[in-house]
Amino acid sequence: MKGKAVLPPTYLLVALILMALLHLLIPVVKFVPTPWNLLGILPLACGIALNLLADRDFHRAETTVKPFETSSALVTTGVFRITRNPMYLGYVLILLGVGLLLRSLMPLVVIPIFGFLMARVFIRAEEEMLQERFGPAWDAYARRVRQWI
Repeated sequence: MKGKAVLPPTYLLVALILMALLHLLIPVVKFVPTPWNLLGILPLACGIALNLLADRDFHRAETTVKPFETSSALVTTGVFRITRNPMYLGYVLILLGVGLLLRSLMPLVVIPIFGFLMARVFIRAEEEMLQERFGPAWDAYARRVRQWI
């Protein structure tokens, strides 16, 4: 029996739990005073919105949202005009928002680690698959739109 791959939302959940644990166990420095920490709602909301908009764009193009599944269409419209990876960028914004809401410095160390993991585990393989599937159309898109922002 073939095992199921761990999908990006699971990585996001683990990162959020790790951030909360770091905040509770090793808060180090509380660098954002209350009520300024509520500014974390902005990146959190933007991250959620990016994910919802990207999901909508995938569904409109009738292609898969799941990593490592063969795409039936190259999505270059909507939020994909701004970034090639709006869902991963959205996850990073969600983590940033939560980090600001928590107010302590230690949870923020999770964010670059999470971004690195997304790039290594998912983005690289996904982009290779897209290049193989869509060739010159992918190449033109990749030259025009940045990987993150």
